[in-house]
Amino acid sequence: MSKNKVLNLKDKIDGNEMDLSLCNLTEVPVKELAAFPKVTVLDLSCNNITSLPLEFCSLSHLVKVDLSKNLMTVLPDDLGRLGNLQHLDLYNNKLTILPVSFSQLKNLKWLDLKDNPLEINLAKAAGDCLDEKQCKQCAARVLQHMRILQDEVDKERERRFLKDKELEKKKETKQREREAKEKESRKRDKAEEKERKRKEYHAHMAALAIQEQKNKRKEEKKKRNGQIAADKKAAESAPKARRRSLIGLLFKLLLLGLAGVVGVCQLTGLKEEAVCVPINVAVDDSLSWVREQEVDVRVRKLVEEVDIRARELLQKLSSLVPQLLEPLGVVPTATEPVETVEN
Repeated sequence: MSKNKVLNLKDKIDGNEMDLSLCNLTEVPVKELAAFPKVTVLDLSCNNITSLPLEFCSLSHLVKVDLSKNLMTVLPDDLGRLGNLQHLDLYNNKLTILPVSFSQLKNLKWLDLKDNPLEINLAKAAGDCLDEKQCKQCAARVLQHMRILQDEVDKERERRFLKDKELEKKKETKQREREAKEKESRKRDKAEEKERKRKEYHAHMAALAIQEQKNKRKEEKKKRNGQIAADKKAAESAPKARRRSLIGLLFKLLLLGLAGVVGVCQLTGLKEEAVCVPINVAVDDSLSWVREQEVDVRVRKLVEEVDIRARELLQKLSSLVPQLLEPLGVVPTATEPVETVEN
């Protein structure tokens, strides 16, 4: 409301009473009314008010309220907060029920609910309200009726509370059971996973062992094949070695024989025989040819070394030849020593 209307409210005050009847109000000016805490009697009758705002319940200083001949269909749920209210006139409205908190109006002594389309049980409790006495009885009976409803509401609320608590408990129990099952499932899955890994490990190790065994057998087989091949090669090469050995022996015997022949022809009395003449001539010609040639120093040294070794061999043979020829009746003669190659 505007400031002028606030000032007009002061014009409506007479002592502790405020008369706002027949003001064509559609709503209650709660904020402005709160500015007059000394007003305990409020007349709002004969207006067009359809409901009371929730803030109206904060006007706890009110003792008498007249809301008759309005258009109200419902009262605020917190109406019980008007703890000092003693007189309440709700005549000729459109109310069907009262809020449960109505039972908290412990100081209410007078109540008029005539000409309201009340719910049947509430209408029975309210009575006719034709005089002062009946209105006082109406207040008492309605309060009693509302207390019963309050008890029922409280019991219903308690029942819902207990039901919700039981449901919550069952929910928690199911939750714990579900968590226990999930935990057991995780534990089982973990055990199965561990067992699977263990089997995989053993299978892997077994595969490695099998592979190692195969490699070992393969290596052994390879060694056996290699040994067989080596033995076969040795067996194949043995005759060749023996043949080479035999050829070498025969060659050595041939050289020894030639050296022996040369020695016999050079150192014995067979020197003048027809058989030894060509041999001695060939030896002398060879030595002469070497002396005449201009050869490398290393070749000369090699020839000298060969000559020295040949002389040593001839000397050894010269000591053996008489022993070999004596059974044959041949007497060796002194011969001139073989000349060495000159530088």
